[in-house]
Amino acid sequence: MATTDPGTSVHFRLQIDGIDLGPFNTCTGLSVQVEVEQRTEGGNNDFVWQLPSRITYPRVTLSRPLTPDSTKVMRFLASLPQKTNRGTAQITALRPNLAQTIVQWSLRDVVVVSWTGPTFDPSRSEVATESIELAHHGFL
Repeated sequence: MATTDPGTSVHFRLQIDGIDLGPFNTCTGLSVQVEVEQRTEGGNNDFVWQLPSRITYPRVTLSRPLTPDSTKVMRFLASLPQKTNRGTAQITALRPNLAQTIVQWSLRDVVVVSWTGPTFDPSRSEVATESIELAHHGFL
């Protein structure tokens, strides 16, 4: 019986409106939450209706150490003042060799809401990292 390799990855590739921003090491916030209102059934004390209401999508944050791909992010951020349209984004989970796709998520109405660059402190020996944060209106 053939077994499949579990979905282990250490890289996530980010593309926004077809612009490849390179691989990232971490990705957090890929989730959806449905708020539920509870209504008790009249005359039936052991039943409560669970009524779905608002759907929310938390912000997605991707982080990585500084690499030559960091210049792609800087070019993308420099173009933001000229175009503030909501776009689409694809986040692809990649195997460690960066060549094989595990799974891909497509986000709609994406807005870059934050970019955080590295903090340089000569008294600490740490990897210089960057993070980009995306707000979106759901999955495609």
